[in-house]
Amino acid sequence: MATTPLHDRPATTCVIADDHPPIIDAVGRYLSAAGFTIAATALDGEAALAAIVEHRPVVCIADVRMPRVDGLELARKAAAASPETAVLLYSGVSDRGLVTDALDAGARGFALKDAPLDDLARAIDTVAAGGLYVDPVLAAALATARRGDERKPLSERERQVLRMLADGSSYAEIGSALSLSPDTVRAHAQRAMTKLGARTRTQAVAVALREAMIG
Repeated sequence: MATTPLHDRPATTCVIADDHPPIIDAVGRYLSAAGFTIAATALDGEAALAAIVEHRPVVCIADVRMPRVDGLELARKAAAASPETAVLLYSGVSDRGLVTDALDAGARGFALKDAPLDDLARAIDTVAAGGLYVDPVLAAALATARRGDERKPLSERERQVLRMLADGSSYAEIGSALSLSPDTVRAHAQRAMTKLGARTRTQAVAVALREAMIG
């Protein structure tokens, strides 16, 4: 699938952080040609955080393993320093535990470096719109966390709540749309997390997407 055409893509500013300059160069060239705006680049997590604070980008594409501040810690610190910036971790490592840690740290997405760059562009578009992106290979790894266990089916309301969370809606927004209180929405999400063996609502969405429970 092709990336979104330049004239159809809203302006999306990005910071790229990776300790390998050739990756920054290749990704930056591709994203610029695809219509994204590269606000800054960084060779370590500390410089990336400074760039996030200075430029307030829509998305920060960050390697997981960087000097000084790694990608997980960057996601945590960025959430406090620039809540409007979505951190998309970009890694060559496919590991279930790492994905779970990333989502728990507040990352909005996890993409693999060996996937086509078109996938990275789609990942950026997804997290920029407030959604969650997990590479299909990594989502499959998440799904194995409870493989072999008997899982209770999600109710229609639980699927509806997870679907809206995947689109980036807050508990309050979901409650308004469904005529429910935010606390009731939160309860539905927590029940879904329990059924899916997920530690966070983001992980629950990732598993539900992978297993085609929501679309």
